[in-house]
Amino acid sequence: MTDALEAWREFHVAMLGATAALAGLVIVAASVNIDKIVLARSLTARLAAAIAGLVLAIVTSGIALIPGLSSAWFGALVLIVTVIAAAFQVHAARTLRKDRGHGSIAARAGLGFLPLAAYAVAGALLLSGLSSGLVLAAAGSLIAIVVAIVISWIALVEVLR
Repeated sequence: MTDALEAWREFHVAMLGATAALAGLVIVAASVNIDKIVLARSLTARLAAAIAGLVLAIVTSGIALIPGLSSAWFGALVLIVTVIAAAFQVHAARTLRKDRGHGSIAARAGLGFLPLAAYAVAGALLLSGLSSGLVLAAAGSLIAIVVAIVISWIALVEVLR
């Protein structure tokens, strides 16, 4: 499995840099209107969950770059960081449930669970010794980027309404 993980090295290097840069941009963009964002609990929770998704992608890519890491260890660590990131998304979903905003709660909250689902399945597959989990971990990184961009855009547009 170490060889399979090694084959993904360049992908993880690129994802580590890209997601770290995007996380910084999201934080800077949010900080411009932070006084308005913190007044809307659902926006704060959603942005925190989006950033947690990016941090999940950063940490997972960083873990993947550890030399000699076994599939079992990689899978276990992916699951651990996914659970931590999921706590932010669960909090955001609960906050959205209390908020009477636009659109269905399932649609607004469900988007943030997509990268978490990919990472959870990836971790389970890797823990089971199936290298197909590497593809799902890569998908989780890409989905985390898309979700973070969409949620950040929505939050920034809503705060300016």
